[in-house]
Amino acid sequence: MPTIRVLYIDDEENNLNAFKAGFRRQYEIYTAISAAEGLKILENVVLHVIIADQKMPQTTGVEFFKSIAKTHPDPVRILLTGYTDIEALADAINHGDIYRYITKPWNDLELHNSIKNAYDAYKAKIDLREKVSELEKTNDELNRFIYSISHELRAPLVSAMGVINVVKMEGLYDSCGEYWSLIETCSNKLDYYIQKTLQYYKNNKIASENTLVNFEKLIPELINLYSYTDKDTHFHVDIKQDSDFYGDAFRIEVILGNLISNAIKYQKEGEGDKKVNIIIEVKNNAAEIVISDNGMGILNEHLEKIFTQFFKIKTNHGTGLGLFIVKEALNKINGKITVSSDLSEGTAFKITIPNGK
Repeated sequence: MPTIRVLYIDDEENNLNAFKAGFRRQYEIYTAISAAEGLKILENVVLHVIIADQKMPQTTGVEFFKSIAKTHPDPVRILLTGYTDIEALADAINHGDIYRYITKPWNDLELHNSIKNAYDAYKAKIDLREKVSELEKTNDELNRFIYSISHELRAPLVSAMGVINVVKMEGLYDSCGEYWSLIETCSNKLDYYIQKTLQYYKNNKIASENTLVNFEKLIPELINLYSYTDKDTHFHVDIKQDSDFYGDAFRIEVILGNLISNAIKYQKEGEGDKKVNIIIEVKNNAAEIVISDNGMGILNEHLEKIFTQFFKIKTNHGTGLGLFIVKEALNKINGKITVSSDLSEGTAFKITIPNGK
């Protein structure tokens, strides 16, 4: 069994001597006759368990534990108290400052078991922290690997898409039946998946930075970027921006780009009148945005799940990352989103983004 280091603080020297005599063979014992002396020991020794008497002249045991809660959070605390100190005991428990309390005079076996259990709690806390740290490191390395691979994959993919555009310009697109069309469709899908992976990574890693955002310029650019997948969709845009809006341009573009892309992608197949409405009103404190469509709609039972990672309404559409990224990006900039949908009328997303000016 590893050596358990225990600090016992009490203003009565007889108690300190009795504790040391009773437990010196089982633990590495440190004693202090005041909270100040105990703090000096704490600053020089890595302790596992701290036992403090509640009634001391300069400070109580509870007050001492509260004072070291932030500077020395790891050692597990045990309070020695009389039955009359129930108010102080309740206060300590409510603030999470003690692991256990022992009534005075203590029972050696009870106190011994309490120290052992306290050390187990200490060890579990440290082990958990190390595992969390290890997991965070592994997760970060995995994210970096995914980003690197996605970035590297996109370079040859863009080259392939460039070749398709050259084939179109030379009038050879239909020269091989549907082959060029199939290649283009697959390339666009792969590019979409890679873009979503890169967005997810960047949203987690890039710090938020407020810059001037011009919605009247941004929205047409996003429509032009995403409407290539369905040229039959008609857009109605109404933007009222009479005052400057400052926000995280990268995340705002990711949010609006994903919603516009979804509004196009989830239109009803064979529908002749495909519509997407984008209404933006910039106020002094926030931008209110509504993006609605007359597409296939979302079942009520799915509305609470659509922002969940990898959740798909239709297995043949998307990665299940788009709306998850939207929600995560909004969380980073303290934005809010609500959704309403009807299977016959379509879906509307309402977003509020604080003005960071």
